[in-house]
Amino acid sequence: MTAVSCDYTVEGEGPAMFFIHGIGARRAGFAGIGRRLRANFKCVSYDLRGHGKSPASSEPFDLNDLVDDLDALRAKLGIEKAHFAGHSLGGMIGPAYARRFSDRVLSVTLLSTAAFRTDEDKAKLNALGSEMKQNGVAQVLDTMTARWFTDEFGAANPDVIERRKRQVLETDEGIFINAFDVYATTAMEPWLREIKAPALIITGEFDGGCNPRLNKKIAAAMPNSKLVILEGMKHAITLEAPNRVAAEMEKFLFDIKTAKQAAPAQAWKVR
Repeated sequence: MTAVSCDYTVEGEGPAMFFIHGIGARRAGFAGIGRRLRANFKCVSYDLRGHGKSPASSEPFDLNDLVDDLDALRAKLGIEKAHFAGHSLGGMIGPAYARRFSDRVLSVTLLSTAAFRTDEDKAKLNALGSEMKQNGVAQVLDTMTARWFTDEFGAANPDVIERRKRQVLETDEGIFINAFDVYATTAMEPWLREIKAPALIITGEFDGGCNPRLNKKIAAAMPNSKLVILEGMKHAITLEAPNRVAAEMEKFLFDIKTAKQAAPAQAWKVR
């Protein structure tokens, strides 16, 4: 399948950092993180195919197609190497990109994503997917947003919740379900060990689908990784806690830079 030319935004100067959003979201979901990182990085955010202002493909897509889109954007911008940070489905696209194009990756950050799912985990995802296909995405939207945001944040920020719901509803239902199927069926555990680039893994303490149990296994599988569990958070950490996420990313990126300057021949590793 031909790569889609995704719509994008570039802010800041420095080493390139690509932001990759999740299902039914938009590049704007990384705005809060980008406001901090753009002082030291060239932040590239984009809409996945069929999301926001990016065109949709005429055929169903898979994880490899989404990786192709990302590399096409990298090539278009003339960026040789970059850092990659993805949320949820984006947290699968980033590692898959790092696996295929290891020479183009400086680091990878996995935010609120999943691997090593149990049969019970898979059954819950399959049930949600079946309900969407039978009754429509709108019918499960309140259930999903309740899983994404904490009750306290939702009560204090109803505008953010409504904006996120509109993004989902404005995404073509076929595209949304296709993206959900990619997220639900991707199994990173067979190949995560192949990724040698420094990796930061962050998830929320109360994220139901991308919980600490799964993320501890992700961190253990990746040779050069650091795991952070954000206390009190659910799934939507880029929207609910952008400053906390950005602070952890800044520390991670500083550690990489410092380690390379001090001992460039040694692998960066922290647990």
